[in-house]
Amino acid sequence: MSIAEFEEISLTVCVSGLVFLMVFILYKLGKDSSAGKFGTFVLFLALGMGIFGFAAKSVIKLIIDI
Repeated sequence: MSIAEFEEISLTVCVSGLVFLMVFILYKLGKDSSAGKFGTFVLFLALGMGIFGFAAKSVIKLIIDI
C-alpha cells in the first residue's frame, strides 16, 4: 500500500466518522433546544448539503479517472 492510497483511505474513514459525529451532535442539539420539527429539518438539511458535497466529490473523482 502506497502512502497516497493510505492517505485516501484514512481521509475517507476519518471524514465519515466526523460526519456521523456531526449527525449525532445535530440530533442532540435539535432535541435539547426544542427546535421543533422544522428547526431540526433545517439543521439536517444544512448538514446534508455538506455530506452530499463530500459524496459528490468522490463520485466525480471516480468518473474522471475512468
